[in-house]
Amino acid sequence: MPVLYQFLSLVELLIVARVVVSWVAGPGSRNPVVQLIYTATEPILAPIRSILPRTGMFDLSPMLALFALYFLQGLISR
Repeated sequence: MPVLYQFLSLVELLIVARVVVSWVAGPGSRNPVVQLIYTATEPILAPIRSILPRTGMFDLSPMLALFALYFLQGLISR
């Protein structure tokens, strides 16, 4: 199961990178790295975003996704 654990760690890193990039560059950036980060994380965050209530300008889906990933990693490591 270490491969799955490493994959979840990579997804966590991408989500954190997306949060940081959203503060700096925004989702409309034409930078290929930024587009790669958004493309890789959107399938994970979009379903969560559709479930969560609207909170104005704050997107809480990355935080919920990270909690879920930490939970899954905890299950895998046992």
